[in-house]
Amino acid sequence: MENASLATLADEHLETARQASSGRSATTVYGGQERVLRQTLVALRSGTLMDEHENPGEATIQVLRGQVALNAGEASWTGRAGDLLVIPQAMHSLTAEDDSVILLTVAKHR
Repeated sequence: MENASLATLADEHLETARQASSGRSATTVYGGQERVLRQTLVALRSGTLMDEHENPGEATIQVLRGQVALNAGEASWTGRAGDLLVIPQAMHSLTAEDDSVILLTVAKHR
């Protein structure tokens, strides 16, 4: 069994995101393309937008730090540290309203 400190990864990737021209940094903490379940830690500098995209399966966002806005069509949800957002089965985007770190969990459809 592998262990990972999400707090340590959050610190490292948030610092990288602050310096990156894209405003973000990410790492897969479990799974990958060959697995059904994938968990990815994503750090976003305040104001960074993850453009509208499709959902590849069932997915959730756990907000570890900061505040994000999840948008799907005319619907919008705000997530703060400690919140869990269920990503709708629709085109959606994500905006970091503060420097933020999320844990994206996806169970891909086979």
